[in-house]
Amino acid sequence: MKPQDIAEILIVAIVAIGAAPFLAAYMARVYSGEKHPLRFLEPVERFFYKVTGIDSGAEMGWKKYALSLLAFSLASIALLFLILVGQGFLPLNPQKFPGMTWHLALNTAISFVTNTNWQAYSGEASLSYFSQSVGLAVQNFLSAAAGMAVAVAVIRGIAARRREPDEGIAAAKAQVPIGNFWVDMTRSVLYILLPLAIIIALILVSQGVVQSLSGYVPALSLEGKQDLIPLGPAASQVAIKHLGTNGGGFFGPNSAFPFENPTPLSNIVEVIAQILIAFAFPLLFGRMVGKKRQGRVIFAVMLVILVTLVFSAVSSEQRWGSMEGKETRFGKSDSALFAVLTTITSCGAVNSMHDSFSPLGGMIPMIDIMLGEVVFGGVGSGLYGMLALVLITVFIAGLMVGRSPEYLGKKIEAREIQLAMLAIIAPNFIILAFSAVAISLPVALAGLSNRGPHGLSEVLYAYTSGAGNNGSAFGGLSVNTPFYNLTIGADMFIGRFGVIFPMLGVAGSLAAKKLVAPGAGTFKTDTMTFGVLLVAVVVIVAGLTHFPALTLGPILDHFLMTMGVTL
Repeated sequence: MKPQDIAEILIVAIVAIGAAPFLAAYMARVYSGEKHPLRFLEPVERFFYKVTGIDSGAEMGWKKYALSLLAFSLASIALLFLILVGQGFLPLNPQKFPGMTWHLALNTAISFVTNTNWQAYSGEASLSYFSQSVGLAVQNFLSAAAGMAVAVAVIRGIAARRREPDEGIAAAKAQVPIGNFWVDMTRSVLYILLPLAIIIALILVSQGVVQSLSGYVPALSLEGKQDLIPLGPAASQVAIKHLGTNGGGFFGPNSAFPFENPTPLSNIVEVIAQILIAFAFPLLFGRMVGKKRQGRVIFAVMLVILVTLVFSAVSSEQRWGSMEGKETRFGKSDSALFAVLTTITSCGAVNSMHDSFSPLGGMIPMIDIMLGEVVFGGVGSGLYGMLALVLITVFIAGLMVGRSPEYLGKKIEAREIQLAMLAIIAPNFIILAFSAVAISLPVALAGLSNRGPHGLSEVLYAYTSGAGNNGSAFGGLSVNTPFYNLTIGADMFIGRFGVIFPMLGVAGSLAAKKLVAPGAGTFKTDTMTFGVLLVAVVVIVAGLTHFPALTLGPILDHFLMTMGVTL
């Protein structure tokens, strides 16, 4: 790697890791209702509750919390769908774009509400400023806040302290409170996402990211053709697309486009933004459960896996990759770094085309998502996804020592393990099921731009990205068809709520349990030994599930490339 490549990686690591403890401490105060630096905004919070009729003092059990989230998400999908299909009749549409087709609008609505931000369209050629700002950018805030709220609710369930006799299933049915969904959502937006997004947007504007409501500007190209230079309120959306690990680009080429990512500084800012909150969540977990070391162990596990993935992707591209599909201003190393960070955080933004990576270099971003988006993952979603694997690890450790498994003073029993396994299996099953259907139908195969194992990788990546709520794409699959819009839409919906609902169930179950005093046989979960075991579980779960498909896709593609075989 060049010195500037190493310098950028170090800058990103130092800023993100250094800021994580301070942001975690601030977030802990926000969610607990304690005093914090932005408490002068509390009148805005109270006014919102008054206008909407929300009782901010009402606590919710896990079922009510889940139903509130589902109702809010379904209503958001319906509203965004109407905006997209009817944008031709709405204001702020200087290019007079017509409404989307119903199946593309439904896919896009599900995509942005589930924090996936998968795009089967090019924004500057399809969407009005109203659709981008009032439709998509708003959901960038709300879908990110929903994931953060769920993570905090799961933490509360684990941290709940009940000392009366445990009543087992009966206690779980009693619906011990784990917070208020509407309050958690509001505080996530008002005190965390919005202030940080404003700061990032101002930095991006200073670097040349466009922020305008003017119509497109005609210009004469170097080839002598009349072209249009697209404009729009991009900086405000680019800021939250990275900060909220959304990833939906204002322009089709996403962060490879100069108007979204014009300079080396803007590139560094965007990279840091997409990992900033995700890095803080494991440490927030440690603070909220009252045992900071627990959060540090989870953070260390995530960091070790991340470093391994970054090294693997960068070295693969340096050895076998080319500059095709990459911006010369970013180069191989920076493109690979961006690809890894955007896929481990479920951001999905891209500054290069993953379809153009070497087979192994392109496999690493796919593996990032296949791990379950738990290596920091999306804002909030990465933590509750990792906690499912933590419970499985605790269960395995309990079997190894011959003692009932415990985590943070709570017995881990069949109910919690069943729910955790459901959260792990749901997205993995839907990835393989939809991929198998797609490679069996002519209507789906017609969208491939490559044959053989690379074509399989395109399909596999698409459904992996959808189920992992990542939103990035290889870039070589034509997906704006009824088949792909509907199946990937279902893929995204199941991938989101198939994890959230079981983990909220885990939170409700654990919240109802009494504390168990640690004994001589209690397996400690704040040690390096547990961290190593957790790494093994993360790798094995993903490896056993997806290794056969990866063998037929990118791994076979790599061997054919090294042998000089073309299909």
